Amino acid sequence: MLTLYPVSISRIPADFGRMEELLDLIMRAFAYMDGVIDPPSSAHRLTVENLREKCAAEIAFVALEGERLVGCVFLAERTDHFYLGKLAVDPSYQGRGTGRLLLKAAEEAAVAGGKPRIELQTRVELTANQTAFAQMGFVETGRSAHAGFDRPTSITMRKALA
Repeated sequence: MLTLYPVSISRIPADFGRMEELLDLIMRAFAYMDGVIDPPSSAHRLTVENLREKCAAEIAFVALEGERLVGCVFLAERTDHFYLGKLAVDPSYQGRGTGRLLLKAAEEAAVAGGKPRIELQTRVELTANQTAFAQMGFVETGRSAHAGFDRPTSITMRKALA
């Protein structure tokens, strides 16, 4: 468990009973993207049930302040890396280092899992996210388009791990 008073980071257990809260957190954290990115965020396709399945299939971490759920992140194993997704921090906790703590936990899990890098995607329109990830050691490795789009909609970024 990682702790930055008063926020602690721990792995989401298989019997996590707070899926509704987790879904609400993700939706609040991603709400600022509505009307900014096209197509809309895949967060809109999340349900309690498929979030439960995501937690079972991936490595997932939660950030808590006491009992308050304030952040989460997911890692999906790929052939040569882990894919980092749904890094979400409660809007009232952003800018306090919670995202960095979640990323550190994800990096430690990736190294423990034998993968030398983490990959993520962020949207072309979200330049502040691109800058923040670059400041945390990620570099752009490509751009891609969602189905039906003739322009890049996503930027792929990778971070090599020690």
